[in-house]
Amino acid sequence: MDLIRIGGYIQHLRKAAGLTQKQLAERLGVTFQAVSKWETGETLPDASLLLPLCEQLNTTADKLLNGGSVVLAGRRLLRVEDVVIAFENMEDVGKYLGEDSDFFTGMVEGINRKMDIDLLSYLSRRETREVLWAEALIQGLLSGRTVDMDEVEATFTNKKMVEQIRRYRDKTAG
Repeated sequence: MDLIRIGGYIQHLRKAAGLTQKQLAERLGVTFQAVSKWETGETLPDASLLLPLCEQLNTTADKLLNGGSVVLAGRRLLRVEDVVIAFENMEDVGKYLGEDSDFFTGMVEGINRKMDIDLLSYLSRRETREVLWAEALIQGLLSGRTVDMDEVEATFTNKKMVEQIRRYRDKTAG
């Protein structure tokens, strides 16, 4: 078991539910320090708390204990959180290497050319950033992955994007 990944998943779901560590702790009858230790991967929740925790975070025990990854009918889950982090990391390349570095400009130019977009413009606003996330998820679906629609709904503000992803997920399921 990957305690760090499980902890990150607990933290992601807690935040998506709009809960603080203290609020989640109160609902479960534990200290906020216990929740903090779960989220940092220092410890796992007690077995007696597993089902109540899953209920509070709107997930299942198997998903929680696999850090959000499940195998559904042989299809590996593509986590929305991982897609979001990937785009954040892409931006970090420019931040750390410099936006004028050949590496960053080459990466951006390649994406712009391949996708016929202005990547930096898309990354500058939440609405267009979600378009990129949706495109990445749809490409994943088309290549045999699956997505957790609860995670999609918790992350996306644009409900049209959610429905587009759902349509692709339904088309490729099975």
